[in-house]
Amino acid sequence: MKQKFEITILGSSSALPTSRRNTTAQVLNHAERFFLIDCGEGAQIQMRRFKLKMQRIDRIFISHLHGDHIFGLPGIINTFNLLGRYKELHIYAPKQLEDFLNAINTYIFTRLNYSITFHYLKPEGKDLIYENKLLKIFSFPVSHRIETWGFSFEEKQQPRKLIKEVIEELSVPIPCRIKLKNGEDYVDENGNVFLNEDLTTPPPKPRKYVFVTDTEYLPEIKNHFDGVIDLLYHEATFLEREIERAAETKHSTAQQAAQIATLLNAKKLLLGHFSTRYKDITPFMEEAKQAFNGEIELVEDGKTYSIV
Repeated sequence: MKQKFEITILGSSSALPTSRRNTTAQVLNHAERFFLIDCGEGAQIQMRRFKLKMQRIDRIFISHLHGDHIFGLPGIINTFNLLGRYKELHIYAPKQLEDFLNAINTYIFTRLNYSITFHYLKPEGKDLIYENKLLKIFSFPVSHRIETWGFSFEEKQQPRKLIKEVIEELSVPIPCRIKLKNGEDYVDENGNVFLNEDLTTPPPKPRKYVFVTDTEYLPEIKNHFDGVIDLLYHEATFLEREIERAAETKHSTAQQAAQIATLLNAKKLLLGHFSTRYKDITPFMEEAKQAFNGEIELVEDGKTYSIV
C-alpha cells in the first residue's frame, strides 16, 4: 500500500496577496509527516482555514528571502511558542534568514520554549539536505534576482514484499527473507533455487515532487534530474505577452514553465505564483498546453494535489 503523498496549496499569488490568493506557501504530507515549503504572509491562517496539522510541522524549507515567501514565518514561530511547543524546529534556508529572524526576536518575541536549528542551503549543485526512512529531500539552485533554490522530494526505493503464504510454506529462514526483500533468489539447504519473483511482489514505484518557484527560464535545471517526475510545481508569473517583463524580473511565463516540464519528463504540471495583473488566469492553461502534453492544473489556494 502506498504512503500518502500530497501537497496542499496555501498561497498561489505572486508578490501581492489578493482576496482569493495568498502568497507562496505549501504543506507537503508524506506518510503523515508534514513539511512546510515557503511561508508567505498569512500561511498560518491558511493552515487553520484548511484544517492542516500545523503543530506537526517540524521542518520548513525556504526558497529565498523575498517577502512574499517569508513574511509568514515570524508569526508561525511565535504561534508555536504560544501553543507550548517544545519540539525542535528545523529550517532549511539561505543563511541570512537566521539573522532576519534573530533581529525580529530581539524586539518582539519572548524567550522561545523550543530550539530552532538552521540548515544553510548550498549555492551550487543538487544537495541532499534531509532524509528519513522513506524520503530524501534535495535543494538545487535556480536563477532569480537573489539567491534562490528549488526543492525535490524523492521517495526511496522500498524493499520487495514477501508473499507470506509461500514464505511460510517453504519455511524460509529469517536471514534469507531479508535477502529476498533485497531482490535475491532463495536457495534452500538442498540447493533448490526459488526465484525472487515467485516469492515476493515488487514495492510501489518511488514518487517524486519538485518545487520550482521564482526563477527565469532555466533549461539547465535538467542537469539535476533523470527519470520521471510525478508532479512538478513551477512558477508562472506572466503570460507570453509579458515575456520581456519576465526576463527583466527573472520570472517565468506559463509557456516557459511548460517547456521545463517537458524537459524534466514530468507527468503532471502545477502552475502557480500568478501575477495579480491577471484577473482571468485561463490563458495560462492555454499557453502551457502549447509546450506540454501532460496533465496541467492552475493551482488554487486550499486545494490538495495527490501523487498516486
